[in-house]
Amino acid sequence: MRPRIGFAAIKLLETAGCEVIVPAMQTCCGQPGYNSGDRATARTLARKVLDEFEGCDYVVVPSGSCAGMIRAHYPDLFSDEPGVLYRLNRLSARTYELTDFLVNVMKVDRVPGTYKGTVTYHDSCSGLRELGVKSQPRALLAKVPGLTLREMNEAETCCGFGGAFAVKFGEISTHIAERKCANISENGADAVVLGDLGCMLNIEGRLRRRGDLKTQVIHVAEMLAGLEEH
Repeated sequence: MRPRIGFAAIKLLETAGCEVIVPAMQTCCGQPGYNSGDRATARTLARKVLDEFEGCDYVVVPSGSCAGMIRAHYPDLFSDEPGVLYRLNRLSARTYELTDFLVNVMKVDRVPGTYKGTVTYHDSCSGLRELGVKSQPRALLAKVPGLTLREMNEAETCCGFGGAFAVKFGEISTHIAERKCANISENGADAVVLGDLGCMLNIEGRLRRRGDLKTQVIHVAEMLAGLEEH
C-alpha cells in the first residue's frame, strides 16, 4: 500500500551499518489466515518465511503485527512438529520490530530524517502488547531535528482495525476508529506517527472521512528516514 515504508526501513538499517537482504520471493507472514482460522494457509506461509529468512543474522520488520506474528504466534502453529518448532524458535529470537532493533541492537545515536512540526504517536496493539514496543519509537523520534512530540489521549488504545476484526465487526471498528481520530484531532499535531500499516490505513481513512485532509499519517520509518510525503 505504501512501498516508501520499505525503502525507508532499508535506508535506516543501512545508515546504522547493516547489510540488508530482501528476499525477492517473500510474500505474507500468514497473519490474515491465522486470524481467520485458516491455519493450513498460515502454516504454509510460515514455512516459506522460515526457509527464506533462516540464514539471516536478524529479521527486521517495519510492522508490529507482522513481527508479532513471527515471534508470538508461529510457535503455536507448529507445537505438534518439534523439528520445525525448534527452527522457528531460533528464527523468532532473531526477529525484531524495526524501532526495537535500531534502539536495542544497533543502538543508533542519529537518524537521517528532519521534520519541522509537531507529531503525536499511536501505539499499535501488536507492537505494544506482543513485543513491548513503546519507548523505542519515541526515543528515535527525539533524535529527529525540528520534531516535537505531543502525546495524545489514549495513545495506547486500539484504532479499531484488528485485521479481520474490521471486516467482521465493521460498526464496532468504526466506533473505535472514530474515538481514536477524535483524540488525534483534539491533540492538534501536524501528523500522527505509527508503526503498523493496518493502523495507518484505518486511521488515515477515518480522518479523511471526517473531513480532515490536513493531518499527515506517517509511518515511523518514513519519519525517521526523511521519506515522509510533504
